[in-house]
Amino acid sequence: MPPSIPASLNEVYVVCDVDADEPIPGPHSMLRLGAAAFLADGTLLGTFVANLEELEGAAPDPAMARYWRAHPQAWEACRRHPEPPPEAMARFVTWLDELPGKPVFVAYPGAYDFLFVYWYLMRFAGHSPFGHSALDIKTYAMAMLGTGYHETTKRKMPRRWLRTTCGDEDALGDAVCEGTLFVAMLRENRARGGLVRPAPRPAPSARTRAHSKK
Repeated sequence: MPPSIPASLNEVYVVCDVDADEPIPGPHSMLRLGAAAFLADGTLLGTFVANLEELEGAAPDPAMARYWRAHPQAWEACRRHPEPPPEAMARFVTWLDELPGKPVFVAYPGAYDFLFVYWYLMRFAGHSPFGHSALDIKTYAMAMLGTGYHETTKRKMPRRWLRTTCGDEDALGDAVCEGTLFVAMLRENRARGGLVRPAPRPAPSARTRAHSKK
């Protein structure tokens, strides 16, 4: 069993996944936001999903438009009953505020999903319950596995972390799946102490010691 989590942490890990018409918010639109809130012990507290209306004056990136044409069912799913962005983000903030702890933004990849969520929160809700911080699952895996960033992929992660296959073009399904992945990593890391001991430094040579005295 992993060690108990100090009550002072009071953290809820909100795993988010975004569908967009790429690559940045403003010129392009976030189409769907899925989120799943987890406790550190793996308890799924709840989920959130919203389809958003496209931004006025925005346009799909041509490459992403081709992708959506090749995946018509996914496109139809994220265009069903879209909400105006101010309403969707206000509803998201209310959902976050009702969680029993301070929300921590988590995603895979964190930089992409946080870019859209933070921009939309600041633009349409006026603030971000996450602050301006995000936890990237890939970076966390890199630290645990001792691998390079680019070689840290889901295919190379231990099977015990990956109970299901993520990536079904559904933002909410991916948020739940990636949340399960993150919680498995988190629990294992805490169970083993959460510390990676650095390799010992080699003893300095006589020349280095002499140079340091100058």
